[in-house]
Amino acid sequence: MNPLLNNLNAPQLAAVTLPPAHALILAGAGSGKTRVLTTRIAWLISTGQVSPPGVLAVTFTNKAAKEMQTRLAGMLPINVRGMLIGTFHGLCNRLLRAHHRDAGLPALFQILDSADQQAAVKRLLKSLNVDDEKFPPRELCHFINAQKEQGLRAAAVEAWDDWAKKRAGLYEAYEAQCQREGVVDFAELLLRSYELLERNEPLRRHYQERFRHVLVDEFQDTNKLQYRWLKLLAGGGAHLFCVGDDDQSIYAFRGADVGNMADFEREFKVTNLIRLEQNYRSHGNILDAANAIIKNNPSRLGKNLWTEAGSGEPVRIYESYSDGDEARWIVEEVKALSRDGHARAEIALLYRSNAQSRALEHALFNAGLPYRVYGGLRFFERKEIKDALAYLRLIANTDDDTAFARVVNFPARGIGARSLENLQDAARAASSSLHAAIPQVGGAGGAKLAGFAQLIVKLREAAQLPLPELVDHVIELSGLRAHYQNEKEGQERLANLDELINAAASFVAEEGTPNQDGEITGGTSGEFGNDLSSFLAHASLEAGEHQAGEGDDALQLMTVHSAKGLEFNVVFISGLEDGLFPHENSMNETRDGKSGLEEERRLMYVAVTRARQRLYLSFAQTRMLHGQTRYNLPSRFLDEVPEELVKWLTPRAGRGGFAAPSAPARGVTSGTYSATPRRSESSSGSGFRIGQSVMHAKFGLGVIVNAEGSGTDARVQVNFGAAGMKWLALSVAKLEAA
Repeated sequence: MNPLLNNLNAPQLAAVTLPPAHALILAGAGSGKTRVLTTRIAWLISTGQVSPPGVLAVTFTNKAAKEMQTRLAGMLPINVRGMLIGTFHGLCNRLLRAHHRDAGLPALFQILDSADQQAAVKRLLKSLNVDDEKFPPRELCHFINAQKEQGLRAAAVEAWDDWAKKRAGLYEAYEAQCQREGVVDFAELLLRSYELLERNEPLRRHYQERFRHVLVDEFQDTNKLQYRWLKLLAGGGAHLFCVGDDDQSIYAFRGADVGNMADFEREFKVTNLIRLEQNYRSHGNILDAANAIIKNNPSRLGKNLWTEAGSGEPVRIYESYSDGDEARWIVEEVKALSRDGHARAEIALLYRSNAQSRALEHALFNAGLPYRVYGGLRFFERKEIKDALAYLRLIANTDDDTAFARVVNFPARGIGARSLENLQDAARAASSSLHAAIPQVGGAGGAKLAGFAQLIVKLREAAQLPLPELVDHVIELSGLRAHYQNEKEGQERLANLDELINAAASFVAEEGTPNQDGEITGGTSGEFGNDLSSFLAHASLEAGEHQAGEGDDALQLMTVHSAKGLEFNVVFISGLEDGLFPHENSMNETRDGKSGLEEERRLMYVAVTRARQRLYLSFAQTRMLHGQTRYNLPSRFLDEVPEELVKWLTPRAGRGGFAAPSAPARGVTSGTYSATPRRSESSSGSGFRIGQSVMHAKFGLGVIVNAEGSGTDARVQVNFGAAGMKWLALSVAKLEAA
């Protein structure tokens, strides 16, 4: 047998040695799809069925393309660098370079990255005297790219009202500007390549006759235009060999259309549909859990992962009282895993949204555990967080020139570079801060600077608010919230800003001092209070150089989207609550008639299949949202995991709620709380216990839901229903058993 075929299982062998024909390979997670794809290319060439120039292999990342080239170099005695293996954008770039005249482009056309594109749109709006608050550049870029990915030029965009007509007109003006300057954006690479082949029949026929085999990796991630581009190339009789997994299609927000797989099967009358179901990554219980979850999606092509590695350990599920408790439990579990010999680099902490990393980072920072945020920034390093903190720094100290320069014109308020130069000159002349020099600047620029100074005055007037309310007020009054609400993809930034409010509330709860009622709040001494300055110091410390260096044995933190394509020995999936994962935006969302919940379930499937040996699922009864405590139901995905696969680390919770104390407080729904203490204590150390009903002179009847400390440091957390959740220092508070 050909040595290329050694060590292939039966379905892999069948896929690699298929006769020339269209084929769809459903490759499950960890089933060896890259091996199949590269071995298929090597098999076709080594058996003389096609010459190297007759192969076109398309994938989505440069990393994947290089891996394919490296593997092929080890299989074939030829120079694989001459083969056309690359990403959609990379291949389209090569096509347009080779035929730039036919494409209407200069020979040395330049490519705009996303930042360059946004800068180009800003220049366009300024030249046309268009208000960039009505048409935010970032949002306009998203609109233009989305139209191009649908194959639509400006003239073909439907516009039903004046605003839509104006936006389509800006798209047309942007096209003209790019053509005049000889530049193309990423979306333009594919669209112009498609248009070139569509209208130029001799050129299209040339490439159709050249490429006899077109192989596509990650086919489930193709958008409508990419699929049309592939169909165009295959129109001359080439054989399409598409490898993908509809159960791992998680990029609809980027335009990916999982329906392309079913369309391909139907339109090309595919009879060769092969399922790669043997998994070489995970133990059986993990795969069975993934299979059980994903089978609830009705519109899928279907497959069932299995392994010869044995069942392995059960899936562990943990219920915590709060998001902070969840993070602290994860830290303790990670420490135990490290003591048992697990490398931290092989442990991943996954979450649905970036905002969730804040509580985890805080717990890891306090525990001194090294970690790395994969594919993103640490919480306090994110732009929107640094912007909000800059406003808070100006409240605490108006002479903070670094903070002033960061936000004086963000969100945009018409303060230009010339006005800032005049302000800097005035500040130097007076040896003062930028803020203090504002009255020295005249004209229109001076008036706008004075308006910013007045905004800071208003923010400082609110400085006596409790810290979480102050942070919320600053985000609102500064215009940050409105700015990101106008961005198409601003929801994640808004979630991070909301998490900053939560961070402030958590900081007060952890670092505050008891008032005369025993309630633990922040101090209020000093003009603007100790809370604000202490919180800013806390944020600076946690934003310091604590990220693990390359090569360090560090935990891996990332969103589930970032985790796709990766694998780890141990995986924690946190925040498994309805509204968070699955995300609340998905509940009633539909895309082309398909439920948004289906994509969330695919995302959960991806998360579960990242684990090789051990999988933890965790959720919290309460979670801070916008500075307020929110009570959540466990994720419906937990109910989709068969009970025989699961080991509950806490008493079993159901969709109806949580195990409740015997006498819930008024205004607190029975079944909301379990008697899981924040730490190991079941008692406060002063005669009170978790779940006990108590009476407070000011707040009324409540239930103790948490306790920590002892002696004079003892404190309890009590839910007082309408009065909310309070941490009380027992040395001050006058609590009585109810």
